[in-house]
Amino acid sequence: MSIHSNHSHHHHHSRHHTPSASYREAPLSATPSYGSGYGGGYGDRAITPAAPPPGADPQLWQWFSAVNATHSGGITVHELQNALVNEFDLDTVKMLMNMFDVDRSGTIGFNEFCGLWRYIQEWQGVFRHFDKDRSGSIEGYELAEAMRSFGYNLSPSILTLIEQKYASAPVSGYGPPPGITFDRFVRACVVVKSLTESFQRVDTDRDGWVQLSYEDFMKIVLSMP
Repeated sequence: MSIHSNHSHHHHHSRHHTPSASYREAPLSATPSYGSGYGGGYGDRAITPAAPPPGADPQLWQWFSAVNATHSGGITVHELQNALVNEFDLDTVKMLMNMFDVDRSGTIGFNEFCGLWRYIQEWQGVFRHFDKDRSGSIEGYELAEAMRSFGYNLSPSILTLIEQKYASAPVSGYGPPPGITFDRFVRACVVVKSLTESFQRVDTDRDGWVQLSYEDFMKIVLSMP
């Protein structure tokens, strides 16, 4: 990938070759899709009634009502973070809010909450499948196997970067940091998927390498969750 700045008088036209096997053309389908189980969120902003809406799952309604302590009909990012028992970090919670807040109200309504809950449930199944040693985190060969199964043939150096970027901070100052916990694993997979799709959009001839302007490169990077 070559980058040139619009502010420079000299533009570089050399291209850095990326093996085409480093990504696949089809979107990531082995993991839950963004809208998996989503039932729509419009009209969710009214004051929450005491009884669940017709056809609503009573258990999910009970959880939603407990989280939405103000009964405003919409869960805020901090209410959602407090509700997630796995102690999701704030960046991951914001990413999930952005994915499921379809009407861009800044909160999650009940129908949006149902879609989000199903999405997390599906990801928990994926996480348990690849956490072979049941350590509660994904690391090393587990991460490599997960990415391969999703269709991404990433190099060892890229896998190391992913693990370093998304690994949880060590509990103490001693020993190596733990691997990638559930919430960070979800975020890492979504970022890899988003970056791959962004690359595919500009790699029109599907040869695995592109030439980007500085402006386009910054747009891709800054749009990542």
